[in-house]
Amino acid sequence: MTTNDLRGVLKGRVLLADDDGFEQAATAWNLTVRQPVAAVAEAADADDVAALVRYARRAGMTVTAQPSGHGASGDVEGLILLRTGLLNEVEIRAQERVVRVGAGAKWGQVLAAAGPLGLTGLAGSAPGVSVTGYTLGGGVGWFSRKYGFASDSVQAIDIVDADGEPGRVTAESDPELFWALRGGGGDFAVVTALELELYPAPALYGGRVIWPEHRTREVYDAFLEITAEAPRELSVWINRLQPPGAPPMVTLDLAYLGEAAQGEDLLARIGKIEGAISDNRGVVPVADLGDIAAEPTDPAPSVARAELLTGLDADAVELLLAKPVEPLINMQIRHLGGALAEPGGGAGASGAVAEPYLLGLLGLGLPHAAEATRAKQAEVVADLGAYISGRKPYTVLSPGDTAAKAFSGSALARLREIKRARDPHNVFRANYPVPGNFPRTAARPNGTAEITAETGIGP
Repeated sequence: MTTNDLRGVLKGRVLLADDDGFEQAATAWNLTVRQPVAAVAEAADADDVAALVRYARRAGMTVTAQPSGHGASGDVEGLILLRTGLLNEVEIRAQERVVRVGAGAKWGQVLAAAGPLGLTGLAGSAPGVSVTGYTLGGGVGWFSRKYGFASDSVQAIDIVDADGEPGRVTAESDPELFWALRGGGGDFAVVTALELELYPAPALYGGRVIWPEHRTREVYDAFLEITAEAPRELSVWINRLQPPGAPPMVTLDLAYLGEAAQGEDLLARIGKIEGAISDNRGVVPVADLGDIAAEPTDPAPSVARAELLTGLDADAVELLLAKPVEPLINMQIRHLGGALAEPGGGAGASGAVAEPYLLGLLGLGLPHAAEATRAKQAEVVADLGAYISGRKPYTVLSPGDTAAKAFSGSALARLREIKRARDPHNVFRANYPVPGNFPRTAARPNGTAEITAETGIGP
């Protein structure tokens, strides 16, 4: 059995390395990440997903599923890349406050459908990110301080298991797999649809305020004051920006799940900082939530690194402000806490995040800039030293990280046991797979499968 046989298995398009369009189909959203897969299979529907998995199981090969590739790691050599972008249905059951989304649906679609009904999902900062990929990794977004990880809002999951059998997973039907899929990275099955709880959002206030660089200290002071007393409905993120070809600046990105008047009162401290270049705060339609952070919507080459901070005091701020942002584009800090630090009894594999702040370091991934970007990221992390937690949520892992950074020892052991039980032949491989001694299957150049040892942290 070879990868050529895939063409007779799926209704959807199959591309092999010699086919026109293969490189484009295999490209991740982050253009810095290379994906040397053996084949790209674009599923037409859930039946196609099941057929592909059955094929891979018989052929001794591994499938890695990506709706768009926002979280791609590049560790996919010789695997079959499953694109689920066509499974993009969105169905809202308003009376139940539930949305059902196909594996390829994006957050922008959900917010556009939910907003007019006075509802929202637990979306992140970018509307083009897939709901499923984001949620399988946990998902930290604007309303996580109020409601926790996006994965904690999952009520049911449609899957295809390692034998190619469709199924529906809930807390009652399969509590172990349900736990693992909510934040464990999706290394246990292919998800074809999710059902998630929606939350009331009758009003939303927010926006971005931008100041020139010389106001950075004042803006940081305001950020610390606001986040020290912020209610869970309020999320504030600070950015030191150095856009290519533009002067450096500092911004606050804000989202308050409540009425504008209350939001203005909570953020009155911002008005004491003079010289704003722009201030677009106001009532925000839920459908426009993804516009607040003004993140790129088109694929681009970038190098990202994220770290959790154990605190953010005056000494930490001194370290953060002591050096220029360049060659980075952004040094961002997100305020966490709230529900993220206090998971409910039904929480998934994401667990709790005790650290109160998340540091994000972003730079260009172009050939002439990538090395300097990584060096600067390492320098910032080294400067912060003891403020760096050493762990991070799965949802912000980036190439070079491993899943072991995202979980406690007991959670990692539990995930490993679930992986062994549900996918002993490693039919599935997530962007950041569960570490352990699992077989890895890849394609030889002639299209047949070979099995190699998978490195990890032990049995």
